[in-house]
Parts: sequence; structure tokens; C-alpha cells
Amino acid sequence: MRQALYFTDKVWYNSGMIQQIVAFDVGDRRVGVAFSDPFGDYAIPSDTYFRTGDFQRDIAALCEIAASRGAGCAVIGLPLNEDGTESVQSEKTRRFAAALERAGLTIVFEDERYTTRAARSDLLEMGVSRKKDKKKKQVDSIAAAYILESYLAKIKQGVQR
Repeated sequence: MRQALYFTDKVWYNSGMIQQIVAFDVGDRRVGVAFSDPFGDYAIPSDTYFRTGDFQRDIAALCEIAASRGAGCAVIGLPLNEDGTESVQSEKTRRFAAALERAGLTIVFEDERYTTRAARSDLLEMGVSRKKDKKKKQVDSIAAAYILESYLAKIKQGVQR
């Protein structure tokens, strides 16, 4: 059987399987993390990385997290204003992403508007405790999964399997 290779939006497809992808929801204090399944069908919330205050240490740690799962591509949530324009946080995120790219990760941006709101809403619907420290940790990784699911849906639409 001949294997089909596709390249779209920086991700290689090989016989229905893709390189694993990591998503980061970058914040000033925390970074939510999610990974794709091996087939690129869905996103799985992983963990929340708590930033140390040392920019280079944070970059190295996130690259290590990506490498631990074999992810060479990172989808970064880009925080945009309600009207779609970039914000101060967008610039911070772009600087962070540029450092990840210099460290060897392929970077793709995905609009992250409403992902945190949706994650909070889902947690409330599931009856998850309102304890701030626990909830914030979960919200960030779920928001990262929503960012990744949005990206996966877009690349699936453009690829013939």
C-alpha cells in the first residue's frame, strides 16, 4: 500500500497520522498545555506550567515539555481584542513564541478569543470546585486544548485523507 504524504500549514501527514502537536495558552503567570492525539483528531488538556520569572528558563522548560511528547510544532494562542486587532498581550505572546521558535519549535498562531471563557463555563457545568488555585490550573490547560482543537479543525478541512 502506498503511503500518502501531505503538507499543510506546517504539519506533515503520513497515512492518517500526524506529528504530535503541542498547544500553549501563554499568560504572564501560567502557560496552559495541551497535546494532540497521534491522529490529529482531538486535543487533550495536559497540565499547566507555572512561570518562574526567568524568561529563558521558561522557554527551556516548555521546549522540554514539547520534546517529551515528540512535538515539533507548537500552536500558540494569540490573544486578540474583541474586534480582532492585536493587544499588548499579543505582543508579549509573539515575543514568547519567537523565543520558542529560536529554540527549535515550529510555531503556528491561533486566535484564542473566548477559549478561557469557554473553559471556565465548561468547568462550572461539570460541577468542578470553585477553588481558585485548582480551577485556574484546569482552565489554562482546557483553554490550550480549545486552541489546539480549533487549529486541528482548520487543517482537517484543507487535507484530503
